[in-house]
Amino acid sequence: MYPDGELRRLAAEKASLRQDIALRREECADAAERVARPLEWLDRAVGFWRRFSPVAKLAIVPIGLLIRRRFLRRHKLLGALVRWGPLAAGVARGFGFAARGRNGFAGED
Repeated sequence: MYPDGELRRLAAEKASLRQDIALRREECADAAERVARPLEWLDRAVGFWRRFSPVAKLAIVPIGLLIRRRFLRRHKLLGALVRWGPLAAGVARGFGFAARGRNGFAGED
């Protein structure tokens, strides 16, 4: 059917393809491991959080606020953003509604 030379060439190509496939499998396994690291960390964090009782979860919020107040006093910008951010978002939303109404998108003729 096939001459011996062509069979040898096909065998060499097959061996080369097998090497390439093995290399790609290794690369894919390494990439999957890199992708899974943050997911593994997240899974551990969720498991750790689930170990707490509901009462302890409620206590964590005030304790976190006390720690923030104690150690993060210098970050006044963050506090100002948290305090005034909702108001600024409401004002921006109001301006957006007013602009749409003026352009005829709010049901005007």
